[in-house]
Amino acid sequence: QVQFVESGGGLVQPGGSLRLSCAVSGSFFDIYVMGWYRQVPGKQRELVASIIGTGSTKYADSVKGRFTISRDNAKKTVYLQMNSLTAEDTAVYYCNRKGDGNFAYYRDWGQGTQVTVSS
Repeated sequence: QVQFVESGGGLVQPGGSLRLSCAVSGSFFDIYVMGWYRQVPGKQRELVASIIGTGSTKYADSVKGRFTISRDNAKKTVYLQMNSLTAEDTAVYYCNRKGDGNFAYYRDWGQGTQVTVSS
């Protein structure tokens, strides 16, 4: 069973930056397409960024140019560098293996990490 442990969230002022990390257990990490998702209460979880094993990336329009996803296959860790944060980025952030479309591959999620952007 693959598990995800997210960290790095916190309270940041508008315009600030945070770097999230997600440690992934299990084998074959290097071939997974990994995604960072976020969820606001009352809304569906949305995919914000994804990265394939060799490093090619995709981003939601809302974060393009501000967020950067990266991975370290040796450490089985995926990162999300978030710059120029706005209040609209406030959410709980999760990682998961990306499945078909924008859906997650695994049903079970980690605990997530809270990002709050506020002055």
